Amino acid sequence: MKKNYFLLLVFFVFLHVNSQSIVFPNDFLRQKLLQAQSYSPYLIAKNQAGIFFKVDSNNDGEIDINEAKEVSHLDLSSYGFNDLNGINNFPNLKELVCKDNSLTQIDLTTLINLEKLDCSTNRLTALDLKNQLKMTELVCDHNQLTSIVLNDQNVLTKLICFSNQFSDFNFNKTSKLKELNCSGNKFTAFDFTSLSDLKILDFSYNAIKTIDLRNLINLTSLYFTNNLVSSIDLSENKLLQKLYCDNNKLTSLDLKNQGLLTDFYCENNLLTTLDLSGLKSLFSLNCNYNQITYLNLKNSAHEMFTATGNDLKYVCIDDDERDFIELHLKSSNIYNCNINSYCSFSPGGDYYAIEGNQKFDSNNDGCNQSDSSFRNLSFLISNGSISGNFISDDSGNYRISVSQGTHTITPILENPNYFTVTPASATVTFPAESTTSLQNFCIAPKGNHQDVEISILSLLRARPGFDATYKIVYKNKANKTVSGSVALDFNDAVLDYVSSVPNTSNQSTNKLVWDYVDLKPLETREILITLNVNSPMETLPVNNNDRLSFNVLITPVVGDEKPVDNSFAMRQTVVGSFDPNDKTCLEGDVITPELIGEYVHYLIRFENTGTYFAENIVVKDIIDTSKFDISTLVPTNSSHSYITKISNGNKVEFIFEKINLPFDDAHNDGYIAFKIKTLPTLKVGDSFTNEANIYFDYNFPILTNKTTSTFKTLGTSDFEFSQYFNIYPNPVKDRLNISLQNNVEIKSIEIYDVLGQLIIAVPNAINVSNIDVSKLKTGNYFLKIKSDKGVSSTKFIRY
Repeated sequence: MKKNYFLLLVFFVFLHVNSQSIVFPNDFLRQKLLQAQSYSPYLIAKNQAGIFFKVDSNNDGEIDINEAKEVSHLDLSSYGFNDLNGINNFPNLKELVCKDNSLTQIDLTTLINLEKLDCSTNRLTALDLKNQLKMTELVCDHNQLTSIVLNDQNVLTKLICFSNQFSDFNFNKTSKLKELNCSGNKFTAFDFTSLSDLKILDFSYNAIKTIDLRNLINLTSLYFTNNLVSSIDLSENKLLQKLYCDNNKLTSLDLKNQGLLTDFYCENNLLTTLDLSGLKSLFSLNCNYNQITYLNLKNSAHEMFTATGNDLKYVCIDDDERDFIELHLKSSNIYNCNINSYCSFSPGGDYYAIEGNQKFDSNNDGCNQSDSSFRNLSFLISNGSISGNFISDDSGNYRISVSQGTHTITPILENPNYFTVTPASATVTFPAESTTSLQNFCIAPKGNHQDVEISILSLLRARPGFDATYKIVYKNKANKTVSGSVALDFNDAVLDYVSSVPNTSNQSTNKLVWDYVDLKPLETREILITLNVNSPMETLPVNNNDRLSFNVLITPVVGDEKPVDNSFAMRQTVVGSFDPNDKTCLEGDVITPELIGEYVHYLIRFENTGTYFAENIVVKDIIDTSKFDISTLVPTNSSHSYITKISNGNKVEFIFEKINLPFDDAHNDGYIAFKIKTLPTLKVGDSFTNEANIYFDYNFPILTNKTTSTFKTLGTSDFEFSQYFNIYPNPVKDRLNISLQNNVEIKSIEIYDVLGQLIIAVPNAINVSNIDVSKLKTGNYFLKIKSDKGVSSTKFIRY
């Protein structure tokens, strides 16, 4: 019985102890705790279940030990506390928020379960947290702290201590930190090497000169504005998404490994160049008030940016964002700035590539490495909604950059009747196992065809009294090996032959001839010729604006499937001085109607007039598709290796990547020549005008002259020539026969050269059925017949 009384006594003693009211030295704290409720504005305490509740659960106006044990969270912010004496009576407290008070010290000795502490904006000078082994988050900004005592076994992952008085801190004890903000202190140096888990770091507004972040491989956000940092190595911080480094002394910044960066602010530094080509996720950029002259934004990201206070000379962009970039430059008061995409020749951001080679299977046994390359093959590339053309290089190699999706690549032959292509097309889908897809094409002969072509280029302009340089280019376009000769007719009364490579096979008045043997299918050969132009003081003077005429002819003509391009006539205007960057229509400014719907030829010359090698050169030509069929464009010759890209329906770019064109006068010239068909819908009197932009590295483009040509006839034709007449053979060597198709009477016959000069006249031709043309130079001529039905003319070739 006595034993039962004893147990009962112990029980009541226990109840008394646990229900004993806590005596708070700071009665203001007790009053605030008594105000705690489960509703606003009295959300002060949470229970162990994490729910706001009323601490004084028994309504006795006191806080007893049992009630204190139930508290897991206290928010005592902004109540004007000078101290928190009595806070140690809450042994199960996990989170304490006491910010925005006037605390000068805080005793947390017994709060061993504390996990989160926010004591920001007080007057604390020190914190002792050596007993808080469970604490993961500490927010103590806006105090006067100079030290924090931590246990070596702490598990702190978040430390916000900005705006204090720290000048030193041992971060070796905080190796589990993921977020650290120690900005606005008095640090002059940091050792972050132990913080390999850190994701967010802010040490802005200190006096840091050097910093080593190479061990912080998990860093996603970095802020160090308003310091003295002049250089920083971010090569290992590949996960960075936000970088704020305003107001430092940075002279350069390598961000090639920061492909995830979305926000980049580097205002008020000493940067002169900024390459952001690898920042494919960039959304916001502020690079105001640096010394930047070169900015590379070719990254496929349409970032918002501002660049006020820089002397920008060149901005490299993605092809589709010119208007967007120009608008932002204007908003930054930057106007005199060159903008293009030619800092590199691959798209910005993520892209894939289709590449390969074309071989010519001359003996129809399948392509192999011993077969010759099929050069300058055109490809149509399409993803179903967007298409463009790409022309392979002189070695038959191609590489086309594409975006994600399914792409079909189709070879386009100039003469599809001569060859077959295997495969006819190829379809590639990205992403795939590899970022590059290899696709070769094999071109084999189809049937037996003979077709050669010839043209002549003016490499060094004709000036009175000086040497002029010309290049004859001839090619076997078909699949049959041929041999023959090349002839150049010119007026040697005003032009003196100096030399040629190779040497001539035969020379006569006004004519040079070179024999050739075994011109293989698709083979191109060249002849380089130097002629001296008469001066104004010679017997037959040559002056500025005089016209020189050149005719070239390649045989065999008989049997050639397209004899129209076996001859070529070039008219050249003599100049006194000239722009080294120019464009010329080789047929001249007046073109006969026979070339409507046929090829015309252009030459674009460029010269490096700078003081250093030109690493890359791009010739951009916007083709007038109301006058030309852009699908027929074929490069014919060039000074250096190049590729051709056709996009946006009419933009042609001849890209001389890594040309490294010298700047000395003997070697600083280059050119590109191409041919393109005029539309068959054009008519006599129509003109076509064209010009080109030439880009030398990062400089403003040089706009060439405008070249204008007009289709003009020898006179008005009253009917189609073939309606009443037929001439044969054409091409002709000796006698040109004329046959009548219907009852018609010929009155007179006239033959004109391509300059419109009368060469032969037969006034009474009623009984004439043929004309001796053997004494004519090789080249193109026009036959004009006047009859009782009217006047008509046609073209023939003398070989």
